[in-house]
Amino acid sequence: MKLAVIIPTFGRSEQVARLLEYLGGQTRLPDEVILSAPDATHIELPDSCPFPLSSVFGPIGSSAQRNTALAQSLDRFDIITFFDDDFVPSARYLEQIEKAFAENDEWAVVMGRVVKDGANNAGLTWDDAKAALRDAEAQEHSGPPVVDHVGAYGCNMSLRASLVGDLRFDERLVLYGWQEDIDFTSQMRSRGRVVCVTSITGVHLGIKAGRVSGKRFGYSQVANAIYLIRKGTVPASFVLPLMFRNVAANLAKSLWPEPYVDRRGRLSGNVLAIAHVAMGRIEPEYILKI
Repeated sequence: MKLAVIIPTFGRSEQVARLLEYLGGQTRLPDEVILSAPDATHIELPDSCPFPLSSVFGPIGSSAQRNTALAQSLDRFDIITFFDDDFVPSARYLEQIEKAFAENDEWAVVMGRVVKDGANNAGLTWDDAKAALRDAEAQEHSGPPVVDHVGAYGCNMSLRASLVGDLRFDERLVLYGWQEDIDFTSQMRSRGRVVCVTSITGVHLGIKAGRVSGKRFGYSQVANAIYLIRKGTVPASFVLPLMFRNVAANLAKSLWPEPYVDRRGRLSGNVLAIAHVAMGRIEPEYILKI
């Protein structure tokens, strides 16, 4: 099977260079790595790579950048693996992904288990990631080997290319594209199973550089959730609890916010989006006006 890795990136050129160098240590090298960025200033390349490397440029935003790369790869590869530019996969990650698809014809989307996620705290370093992966390898995971999901976590997700067809990431979910990964992969469930294989592991560093403003993000936490319910692609039972937890966290922590989260900005964005929803205005792309 031919496997491509797509890495959408924005404003993290040094991180991209380090990730590319690191991917050279995979036990199964990618047949090609495709970097998707607004322009060449967002990319820094290592001196050499043990795999083919290409770049595509197009509109800014997670959904748009994923789509730009998909257009260049769907008809050339059997497996499309998306990594965030701050995701650190285990050494056998791609080898295990290929094996998972080869042995399970009914699987449409496969993601690995994130053993540590810096998105939930101030962020992690590469040393943190390597230590977490060593610990995960040394310990036997007690949970089920395969878990079905509503959708996949976009920091690491792989698609069976033959099942994608004309499906694309929703470019109305602009910039950071809050929940664009769940929207896309939940639609893939009509074509096959969406699963997490818990023996496939990685670490999400959760680097804060390159993120959107707190107010924009807070707006998306509400507007994108309601939009996806109206669109009918993500169950309300999944996205509403997520939305309410985010709003509650922003409200509770706005008095004493963490130094790495703009809680007051997020809360302001939440309130604005709630007001818009109350008026019947469901417009994820409004954040471009904030």
